[in-house]
Amino acid sequence: MPKLPYTKPALSIDQQIDQLLDRGMVIKNRPHATHFLSQINYYRLSAYWLPFEEDNKTHTFKKDTHFELVLDLYSFDRELRLLVLDAIERIEVAIRTTLAFQLSHRYGTHPHLDAELFYDNGVYLESLNRLQKDVTQSKEVFIQYLLENYSEALPPIWAVVELMSLGQLSKWYANLKSRSDRNLIAHKYNFDDLNLVSFLHHLTIVRNLCAHHSRLWNREFRFSFKIPKRRPDDLVEDFNQSSQKRIYNTLVMMLYLMDKISPDHHWRKRLIEKIDQHQIDTTRMGFPADWKTKAIWR
Repeated sequence: MPKLPYTKPALSIDQQIDQLLDRGMVIKNRPHATHFLSQINYYRLSAYWLPFEEDNKTHTFKKDTHFELVLDLYSFDRELRLLVLDAIERIEVAIRTTLAFQLSHRYGTHPHLDAELFYDNGVYLESLNRLQKDVTQSKEVFIQYLLENYSEALPPIWAVVELMSLGQLSKWYANLKSRSDRNLIAHKYNFDDLNLVSFLHHLTIVRNLCAHHSRLWNREFRFSFKIPKRRPDDLVEDFNQSSQKRIYNTLVMMLYLMDKISPDHHWRKRLIEKIDQHQIDTTRMGFPADWKTKAIWR
C-alpha cells in the first residue's frame, strides 16, 4: 500500500483543548490546561491518555477521563524516571568498582589492553577505540596526571572504568572471554554471569529512556532480560513471569541490587509512596496483584 502525505495541520493550544473536549475528555480548568499544553507537547501527553481512549479510531475517551488524571500520570512517570536514575547510578558505580577490582587482582593493572581476555575481537577493538577517545577527550585531573606520567597507552583499569558509560561497561563485561572472569563479578551479587550480562544490557536501555525523558509507565520493552531461575533462589518468587516486558521485573532486580549495594537505602519506601500518592494502576507496569506481599517489597 502506497504511503500518503501527512496533511493534518498544526493546532493552536485552544484547538488542542477543543479537540480533547470534543472527544470527551473532562477539562474543568481551561487556563490550567492551556498552561500545561504550552509546556508539554500534546503528542507527548497523548501516550498517557491513550489507555483511556474508548475507540482508537475516533480517539473518543471513556467516561470521566479527566485532564488532571492524565497530568498526574505524567507527573508520576517523571518522578519514577528520577527514582530509577538514582538507583541506576548506584548500580553502575558498584559494577564499575567490582569489575575493576576483580580483573586487576587477577590480571594486573591493564587487563583492558589484553585482547586475549576478550571473546569478540571486533567488539573489543570497537570498545577500546571508544575508551581511547574518551580518555583523550577527558578533562578529569586524575586522567591527565596518569597520561602525563606513565607510559602505557591507557591509564589502569580502575581509572578508565570511571569514564565508561553504562552501555560501554555492559559491553566490556559481556565480552569477557572466560565465564570464570564474568562470574568473578556476577557472584559478588549472587547472580550467574548470563543473568548479569542480560540485565546490564537491559538496564542500559532503561537508562537511555530515562535520560531522554521517555515513558516508563505502561511501556513494553522490546528487550527483556533473562529472569534468574536458580541464583539467587530467594528472588525467583518475586518476579512476574507472566509480564516480562514491563517495568516491574526491572524494579525487582534494581531493588535486589540496591539491598546489596546500599542496605540502608530508602528507595523501596520512596517508590511505594509515589505509587500510593498518585493512586497508580500498577497492572499497567506489569505488577502482579499481590506484589506488596512479596518478600522484595517488605
